[in-house]
Amino acid sequence: MRALLGCLFLAFTLSSPLAAAEARLNIFIWSEYLDPAVVKDFERQHACKVTVDVYEDAESMLAKLQGGGTALYDLVVPPDHLVPTMVKLGLLAPLRPANLPNLKNLDAKFANPPYDRGNKYSVAYQWGTVGILVRPAAGKAVPETWGLVFDAIQQPGKFVLIDSVRDCLGAALKFKGHSLNSTEIPHLKEARDLVIKAKKRALGFAGSVGAKNKVAGRSAAAAIVYSGEAARAMTDDPALRYVIPREGSQIWVDNLCIPAKAPHRDLAEKFINFVLEPKVGARLADFGQFATANAAAKPFIKPDDAKNPAIYPPADVMAKLEFLEDLGAKTKLYDEAWTQVKAR
Repeated sequence: MRALLGCLFLAFTLSSPLAAAEARLNIFIWSEYLDPAVVKDFERQHACKVTVDVYEDAESMLAKLQGGGTALYDLVVPPDHLVPTMVKLGLLAPLRPANLPNLKNLDAKFANPPYDRGNKYSVAYQWGTVGILVRPAAGKAVPETWGLVFDAIQQPGKFVLIDSVRDCLGAALKFKGHSLNSTEIPHLKEARDLVIKAKKRALGFAGSVGAKNKVAGRSAAAAIVYSGEAARAMTDDPALRYVIPREGSQIWVDNLCIPAKAPHRDLAEKFINFVLEPKVGARLADFGQFATANAAAKPFIKPDDAKNPAIYPPADVMAKLEFLEDLGAKTKLYDEAWTQVKAR
């Protein structure tokens, strides 16, 4: 009888809502990039528990996945240029389109991206730019140039450099008139030396969120940041300004991907499909104040954000932006330059 009761209890437990609620989803994502209210709604809708771990730079995310994170996380959010690298390294699982009917909501320019033709491994999440968040001095115009951090004469005060190899060296390359994907040794040496000189005048390096907080808290006058951090800071303090330098800058796309050994792959695809719902996509865009890749979400975005040039740059600015490219074996040139920057 005791054995029979035990079996009945086990059967009841496995079929009960309580057991279903034990399903888990583990997300690895940039900090301040996912609306907690959206997470709660997904937990309720799918009777699961979502755990969110965060990172401040793409290099840290990649290192953790290479160190065994592919079996720990169900979703990760890499930038466009890292997707091909992660596929080559066997870090990502292919997506199953049958489980993602809301793929139809993607903006056409993100539906078949050059870094992942056919969206085999990635779904565009949000996109933005790299620029400079500035607290202007009273009565002074802000020059729209990378010279705000790379030229001692033009810097408005203490500043923060972004702690990301491609973003920081890319900014220096653009200031010198080069492509942010250049692999020319003289160009990289020039950029490296420029960042080293700037480092000596700067408050230091920080992730985009930390850099934004220093400007917002008045301990820095300028910082290299991502557009969403800048837009949120300006919402809180209209005196701040976001500059996309006239020399040109970077446009990036962050993507939802599933690690190769994700323990909860089905639930991960349900989350991606959930994010692609129009009103959910709009809530996420409103929360982070980054540009959405979800075309169906655009009618539901806050009107002020939809017309904010810091979030959706005008055509003349867009024309000066470059995507980062996967540089393959030549990525080591950037890694070597960055090691020298950090050591000096």
